[in-house]
Amino acid sequence: MAAHKVTSMDVARMAGVSQSAVSRVFTPGASASPKTVAKVRKVAEALGYRPNVLARAMVSGKSGIIGLVVAYLNNQFYPEALEKLSNALQERGYHVLIFMASNTAQNIDKIVGEILDFQVDGIVAASVALSSDLSDRCRAAGVPMVLFNRGQDDPTMSSVTSDNLAGGRKVAEFLLAAGHKKISYVAGWEGASTQRDREAGFVAALHQAGLTLHSREVGNFGTEDARDATRRMFALDPPDAVFVANDHMAIAVMDTLRFELGLKIPEDVSVVGYDDVAVAAWPSYDLTTVRQPANRMVAETVDILLSKIDDPQIEPKQLEIDGPLIIRGSARIPEGWQT
Repeated sequence: MAAHKVTSMDVARMAGVSQSAVSRVFTPGASASPKTVAKVRKVAEALGYRPNVLARAMVSGKSGIIGLVVAYLNNQFYPEALEKLSNALQERGYHVLIFMASNTAQNIDKIVGEILDFQVDGIVAASVALSSDLSDRCRAAGVPMVLFNRGQDDPTMSSVTSDNLAGGRKVAEFLLAAGHKKISYVAGWEGASTQRDREAGFVAALHQAGLTLHSREVGNFGTEDARDATRRMFALDPPDAVFVANDHMAIAVMDTLRFELGLKIPEDVSVVGYDDVAVAAWPSYDLTTVRQPANRMVAETVDILLSKIDDPQIEPKQLEIDGPLIIRGSARIPEGWQT
């Protein structure tokens, strides 16, 4: 025989309080005396009672749940950032549901539709691009969304990124100051705003100095694609410096250069990445890279989303946060450069 499911009425009866008092104890922000809270929680623990969050959401209109949708986790930046996002939201009283999606419009539309079915209060979309139809659907449902580490050509959509244009410029200026002339670029997935803006800033600074890209390959933000891109790039006329659109690919580029092609870094070629993930600082890589200010990006994302939940009339924001170039040993350091 199935065990009896403990209800709030059972807790109220044993604690000697009203059912509404039990409800207040388990409702964030509701008022209950310390004595009542202690009594109710002690009884609830003894009985094994857990409040029905979804049922409460149907009554209040708020689920207390934020949906996080992410396209991939193999790039170390995202597991670290998602952990920070989850912790920050939980500190503000929200529960988090994480959904994985491939970066195709059809799949993302399906996943976000499923998220909306959970009656979430808001959505953070990390590393995914959305169709205008989908953003309209979220607005119609009254569910605010913030793009994390992705921008979108939609002034009605809030987004938080690092300043990718400025980051690309910093890398070019650093490599130029070190005297490099044959400077190449390994691109990420070309549908990503981060990829587009990093390359645009990088190329613009090269052009300002009278140079063009020596060569360009596409690594699609993936390990194997980055390895293949490196082989093609160094097969004929090798560059003397390479900017790689993120650290995840830069690690693959460095491994291919050293262990397959027999080149020395930075003596034969300088390598610079973007993100400053934890592995970038390992002595075996010692990767020069642009740091994404993840803590501030997370804080701004949470503030924008929760403000929009509280007041749907707040205007959308598109924030670009500057991040520093972190100088390590994978790239030639210009004489007199301040590290």
